[in-house]
Amino acid sequence: MPIRRLEEDLINRIAAGEVVERPASVVKELVENSIDAGAKRINIVTANGGKSLIRIVDDGQGMGKDDLVLSVERHATSKLENGQLDNIQSLGFRGEALASIGSVAEISLRSRPHGQDVGLEINVINGKISQPRPTPMNAGTIIEVKDLFSKVPARLKFLKSDRSETGAITDVVKRLAMANPSIHFVLEGADRQTLNWPEQSGVDANQGRLSQIIGSDFTANSVTIANTRHGVVVTGMAGLPTFTRANSLMQFFFVNGRSVRDKVLIGAVRAAYADFIFRGRFPVVALFINIDPGEVDVNVHPAKTELRFRDAGGVRSAVIAAIGIALTEAGYRASSHVGKSTLEAFQAPHASSDFPHPPNQSGQGSTYSTHNYQSQGYSPHNHHQQEQTSQDYRAHDFAPRTMDGLSEPSARYEATQDDATGENYPLGAARAQVFENYIIAQSGDALVLIDQHAAHERLVYEKFKGELSRGNVASQTQLIPVIIDLPEEDCARLEEVAPELDKLGLGVERFGPRAIAVRHTPALLGQADVTALIKDLVDTLADWGGLSALTERMEKIIGTMACHGSVRSGRRLQVTEMNALLRQMETTPHSGQCIHGRPTYVELKKHDIERLFGRS
Repeated sequence: MPIRRLEEDLINRIAAGEVVERPASVVKELVENSIDAGAKRINIVTANGGKSLIRIVDDGQGMGKDDLVLSVERHATSKLENGQLDNIQSLGFRGEALASIGSVAEISLRSRPHGQDVGLEINVINGKISQPRPTPMNAGTIIEVKDLFSKVPARLKFLKSDRSETGAITDVVKRLAMANPSIHFVLEGADRQTLNWPEQSGVDANQGRLSQIIGSDFTANSVTIANTRHGVVVTGMAGLPTFTRANSLMQFFFVNGRSVRDKVLIGAVRAAYADFIFRGRFPVVALFINIDPGEVDVNVHPAKTELRFRDAGGVRSAVIAAIGIALTEAGYRASSHVGKSTLEAFQAPHASSDFPHPPNQSGQGSTYSTHNYQSQGYSPHNHHQQEQTSQDYRAHDFAPRTMDGLSEPSARYEATQDDATGENYPLGAARAQVFENYIIAQSGDALVLIDQHAAHERLVYEKFKGELSRGNVASQTQLIPVIIDLPEEDCARLEEVAPELDKLGLGVERFGPRAIAVRHTPALLGQADVTALIKDLVDTLADWGGLSALTERMEKIIGTMACHGSVRSGRRLQVTEMNALLRQMETTPHSGQCIHGRPTYVELKKHDIERLFGRS
């Protein structure tokens, strides 16, 4: 078959297949044009998920007659100065959007520049462009796209339901609005509820817009990011590690004002939260990256949703550093929704005739019955039994051992002179321990519940990382080496990684063909179960497959050790030990969550507790 030139209409429809994937793609292209035109207000109207109608109204600079005619022709643009594709500073630049849309839909385009008395209108029907004609309108541009894909039924069949297409349009507009907080966005139509996001200004403009779109719950449970590294400026907000979602749909990335889904940025966020997020959970983030346009190629994909960094490693490290610094400065903070979930778990008891009511002081009018207690052997008349029970309780030894690595620090938070109880500390003062694992503390206006094992696990883990960053981890020699019998292949794995383990304060050596001798252990672990620790490490090494995997995942090894070195559930603690744990949490980064991503404490405000009892 001889080579021939394609017809213009077919060329446009092929281009439309690249640019116009669905109605949301049309909205994206048109709103980006409005943003590039300097609009301060953009109104988007849709019908039937954008299939029947998409209308964009803006108050941008508008177009004159010549620009209006050229705008619907292929590869015509005002956004590429001197053809510099390595210096893109606008959102739209290919000059093919309107021509491609016009080949698969009907377009009505009206525009009036500021300073002109009347606007002009042109129509594109079946790829044919009409002559401009005058039309009354306000300054700016109005574009209507009707009957999308009506001429391409095969493409129309592949579109999803109206609800799905409406949701896709909403997502596109949300991302554009996040990147442009100074613009007032209105999204409305018969197929949706109206969304109205007024413009934001000032230093908190980004935070205000994120609160409008993602929600105030996000901004209340996130940290502000602002850092520059390798010429990459990273700003935005990142959710606390205990504020997560079951998928990554609430992760938003913007590069030079352009919304993107980039593997480098997604991987950087995953790495930044690796120490804090439970497996299968995803942090909520909105990151704005500004970089020299010459260092990023946005011309990789026709829809401009992908890009390529010249120095991907530098961008990755900049994002990781920015998030890491922000989370470190957050200190012991945990998200407030944990407390809300706890409050929702409380229920008022249901009235029951079997519930024992204590007698009143006068002994009259009481319905008190002792049969429930007597049936269990507890009789109010059996004084000998009560006395014996008390003696047994007092005789039991509840003296706790000292928690390894914990002492009463001065901390950076000093209690005031009139705070003899220590309630002015951020996490308050310990009041009790329940279920031999949870500390109850009281601060000035809240009740705080602390998971002692999870909290101490994070403290030990951070100490491990600190000592390792300064050199090798301090170790303690075993008076008698601990000999552990293991399969020969497990002994070989431990022998291979012994030099790396020694840096972590764990000294192991081969002791015959099927045994390992542990000569010294990290001092931070105290009196940990060495045998259980070694068996956990062996299982981990078997999954990873050798030394290279260990060096890449050193933090996992540290986490395993920290878990064995932390104060266990079931330990009764003295008040001084509990307060020491609280004070160290207040001065340790990331102590609001354990190394598995679970919260280490829950805070219940006084007014919330009062509401539970109907006192407010």
